[in-house]
Amino acid sequence: MAYVDFVSELHRKTKRDYIGRVTADDKAECAKTAKQYGYDYWDGDRKYGYGGYHYDGRWKSVAEKIAQHYQLKSGQKVLDVGCGKAYLLYELTQAVPGLIVKGLDLSRYALEHAKEEVKENLQYGNARELPFEDNEFDLVISLTTLHNLKIFDLKKAIQEIERVSKGNSYIMVESFRNDTEEVNMLYWQLTCASYYSVEEWEWLYREWGYTGDYSFIFFE
Repeated sequence: MAYVDFVSELHRKTKRDYIGRVTADDKAECAKTAKQYGYDYWDGDRKYGYGGYHYDGRWKSVAEKIAQHYQLKSGQKVLDVGCGKAYLLYELTQAVPGLIVKGLDLSRYALEHAKEEVKENLQYGNARELPFEDNEFDLVISLTTLHNLKIFDLKKAIQEIERVSKGNSYIMVESFRNDTEEVNMLYWQLTCASYYSVEEWEWLYREWGYTGDYSFIFFE
């Protein structure tokens, strides 16, 4: 299990008004809408989620870093748990021609509006019960997804990722290292169900037998 950061550079490019997030609107109502993971979450007003999540090539650098780090090759299989509109999966196919990609998400809206080039490789499902064989994938990734699960489902999801991977996996979730980052995360988040510090996440990974790589994004 190793800490490998592919995403922080991209994450820091977004400016966030943390105080405005909790004062401009009814945060609880916004969270309730966001958790439906429909149009409002992906392409509606920013107060419900992404504020419009369209392909713009931003995941290209992340895909290239992942491909290089794991030395991905044509014919290998990669699974993205919580793939959303599958922009990262698409970029992986561009970084490694011939790569076989699969994606799973519980948002039917995201799947319906996913990148056309990889849409046929996506399916509806839940992270706690992956519909795949043991050791099926050369790499399993999950970015900004698992923190949306309550602890009992989180444990199942992490163990499922471990089960379907041949050995390489990468999980990235939201976390905090100090009081400021914890408060900022709570102000900004809409869908999180698991709020843990870095030390707590690392402890959970060890307790649940996760052997893959991991990293976090922080709200600084």
